[in-house]
Amino acid sequence: MLILVINPGSTSTKMAVYEDEKPLILRSISHTNEELSQFDDVIEQHDYRKQLVLDELKRVGVPLEFDAVIGRGGLVKPIAGGVYEINQKMLDDTYSGIAMHNHACNLGCLIAHDIASGIPGCRSFIADPGVVDELNDYARISGSPLMNRICIWHALNQRAIARRFAKEIGKHYEDLNLIICHLGGGISVAAHEHGRAVDANNALDGEGPFSPERAGSLPAADLIRLCFSGKYTEKQLLKRIAGKAGLNAHLGTANVKEIEMRIREYNDTHAELILNAMIYHIAKNIAGLGAVLCGKVDAILLTGGLARSEYVISRLRQRVEWVAPVYCFPGEDEMEALALNALAVLRGQLGVAEYD
Repeated sequence: MLILVINPGSTSTKMAVYEDEKPLILRSISHTNEELSQFDDVIEQHDYRKQLVLDELKRVGVPLEFDAVIGRGGLVKPIAGGVYEINQKMLDDTYSGIAMHNHACNLGCLIAHDIASGIPGCRSFIADPGVVDELNDYARISGSPLMNRICIWHALNQRAIARRFAKEIGKHYEDLNLIICHLGGGISVAAHEHGRAVDANNALDGEGPFSPERAGSLPAADLIRLCFSGKYTEKQLLKRIAGKAGLNAHLGTANVKEIEMRIREYNDTHAELILNAMIYHIAKNIAGLGAVLCGKVDAILLTGGLARSEYVISRLRQRVEWVAPVYCFPGEDEMEALALNALAVLRGQLGVAEYD
């Protein structure tokens, strides 16, 4: 089976070609701010990014003869986990603005469907998008009936790491209770109970620990007062939630390596305080999910780009390893996870869900 994988991000479009489980090509096409500034909206980047993928395939001599094209799922309405065949309803919802955020991941299904549509017999899919919602009933309730809790999290990578860990210890994901923390520009923490993520934070815009680029949970009344202060526009305040927030707001950079260097070489005590505060709040959220699982936690898994930082991981271990054994899986397995999900469907090993 020949599978094309497409994963659009804010500053790059990752693509890969897999023959069964084997990666033949892995590419990351970078986009400069100048290139993207010609578009008023992320959706308008659709044709531009699709053409870059097609050009790269042509450049490396890969013909358009795929059995499936699978894209990163977008932020459409909340759905259960799994693999979804891209249909007109999903495309309509993405174009119509039902997507909760103007995020590049929304381009995944559009580009995958377009490319697959031009190939006889080729199917198009998404898998485990960030809006996967399997929360238990308690988790949905907030302190105000005006708004329920929702989760936007790194579902694809967390599930891939969970299955990888389970395989390594000779068990199935569905056999385990896990707390998984994805450490990236945004940070998501989820409680996985026998194959379901029964609680997870909204890692995109306003819940959980603060991160390199996001504010996490904020004092609600102070935020409301700030909204009515007249000092900021709505757009500016949203940037203070995601983008110019977290480490970036406090220290002027979201680069943890740079912050560690400032601590190590310049004895920057303020940088040390802020970075350690982020680690503190991550640990607090991880430990809190131990209560969701009634203390029955088989393991804590740490993943994402920041999992490469010994500074971060060593301090997290000190705070949470009393809850359960801690295992580290640096980076992310999203491209492989997408490819293997598509392959499992093509082989009849995994069912495919319908978006409606």
